Amino acid sequence: LEFRRVLFRSSSSLIPAVNKLGTMPLIVGASDDLLDRYLPQVASGEAMFSYALSEREAGSDAASMRTRAVAGDGGWILDGQKSWITNAGVSRYYTVMAVTDPAAGPRGISAFVVHADDPGFSLGAEERKLGIKGSPTRELYFDNVELPADRMIGEEGTGWATAMKTLDLTRICIGAQAVGMAQGAMDLAIDYAKLLGCPRLNCLAGIAPPQVDADRARETLVENLRFAAAVTQRAGIELLVEPLNTRDTPGFLVATSHAALAVIEQAGHANLKLQYDIYHAQVM
Repeated sequence: LEFRRVLFRSSSSLIPAVNKLGTMPLIVGASDDLLDRYLPQVASGEAMFSYALSEREAGSDAASMRTRAVAGDGGWILDGQKSWITNAGVSRYYTVMAVTDPAAGPRGISAFVVHADDPGFSLGAEERKLGIKGSPTRELYFDNVELPADRMIGEEGTGWATAMKTLDLTRICIGAQAVGMAQGAMDLAIDYAKLLGCPRLNCLAGIAPPQVDADRARETLVENLRFAAAVTQRAGIELLVEPLNTRDTPGFLVATSHAALAVIEQAGHANLKLQYDIYHAQVM
């Protein structure tokens, strides 16, 4: 039960995280008309948004995306696919990045709002994942999806800047999720030890190093998260105009994720060691 509680916390945290990621492009770049059209639905819980940037061959190098939007009669025609889209199939709306000017590189990428019921829009099979099962992950397919001109977020060619601002403003949420998972893992390990009459994981010989290492990693997580939050808060409205150093923010995300995994592994090691020692004592 306690294990399920920790997993539920990590999965349920996706609900605000996904909505923030999906709606942030609108917040940083959309017209008042688009904001009024979509954000009240999200705020009321009526609808959810998903963020569609990555593709099969454009993950880390997202600027090399192949999804295209070609100007049509009074709007745009969207063709292509997106991969690893969180909450796909549940969300009503999708913020999609597509190339509108191939010769312009990243400056030729624009952002659009796609509706789940748009003709030509379809979903791939749900991915089989090892974790984070609180939301589905699927591919998105666009086959001559006709979008009205007013579904573009911001001006043509501003999609890449909007995407990077969005990631800068939302990566801290993933860091917070990592901190929560690390805390949950340690709480679970300590509670289990107490059930077996051990007030802390290091009360038995051989368990002290994992406890100390895990505590240190967890403290580092919290310090990094607080620093990132302070930077984001201090940037304030300026962050909506000029992105942070996008080379640094992925580093923060990787650092917090690795630290969280270290805490979880140490907590798991401590639990296994504790069970072994108790079993060994009973046998002897």
